[in-house]
Parts: sequence; structure tokens; C-alpha cells
Amino acid sequence: MNRNLAFDNPFMLGFEHLERLIERAGKADAYPPYNIAQEDENHLRITLAVAGFASADLSVTVEANQLVVRGKRNETTMEKNFLHKGIATRQFQRSFVLAEGIEVKDATLNHGLLSVTLERTRPTNVVRTIPIRSDPVQPDGAIHNNNNKKV
Repeated sequence: MNRNLAFDNPFMLGFEHLERLIERAGKADAYPPYNIAQEDENHLRITLAVAGFASADLSVTVEANQLVVRGKRNETTMEKNFLHKGIATRQFQRSFVLAEGIEVKDATLNHGLLSVTLERTRPTNVVRTIPIRSDPVQPDGAIHNNNNKKV
């Protein structure tokens, strides 16, 4: 496995998950095809072409900041004798990594298109003060006890 040197930088602490996400994105499958549209500043819509799937054949879940769309068609009908079969209805799993603050609002299936609406929530800036503890070693190098006497 090739390591990305940017993630070996000591100033990039805790970003190992980004490296895994980049690797996963490089292995993406092309089925089913999809579009991502930005409707406004805070809303996105992912539309997947899922012709031949009913809503019962599809599932949309959020797992650890990842939107996962799965499709598995139940073949309960009699196998037909196709002269040409160009509409794929094979089982699939399509994943999208969600940034912090992105929430899945809803999913709708209409005319063979599954649309998933995402909303970016406004982050609240929280300032947190970190208390600074005193070190028992004083500037003169001596350790003092609670009575301010040298030990």
C-alpha cells in the first residue's frame, strides 16, 4: 500500500480516517449511476438511477458519517425470455462519505430515480477555555509545599 506523505506530517494528527476515505473513494463502482446537485447553500440532493427497483428493494442508512444506499431486487416473478436486457437490476451498494454537519433529511423514489436530500446544519462556534494548572516547581527551581516553604 502506498502511503500518502501528507498524512505522515506531525501537524496532521488524528486525520488517519481521511486517508482511509480517500482510498475507499478510489475503489468506487460505477453502478448505479448518480448525480449530486447543490440546491442552495445548505441543501444537496443525491439522485440515483435505480430503474426496476421498488422501494421495498432499497435501503438508505447512515453508518458512521457514511450514507449507504443498498439495492437488492427480489426475483419473485417468473424469469422472462429477454431478447435484449439492457436495464441492470443487480444487487448494489453505493456509499457516500458525509462531512460533519451534513444530515440526511429524506429519501424518495419516483419514476426509477431515488433522491436523497441532505442538509448542512449551521455549526455553532463554541469557545472553550482550557484551565491551566500550576506546576509545583517554582521559578527558583525549588519545590514548595502548600505553606510556601522550600522542601
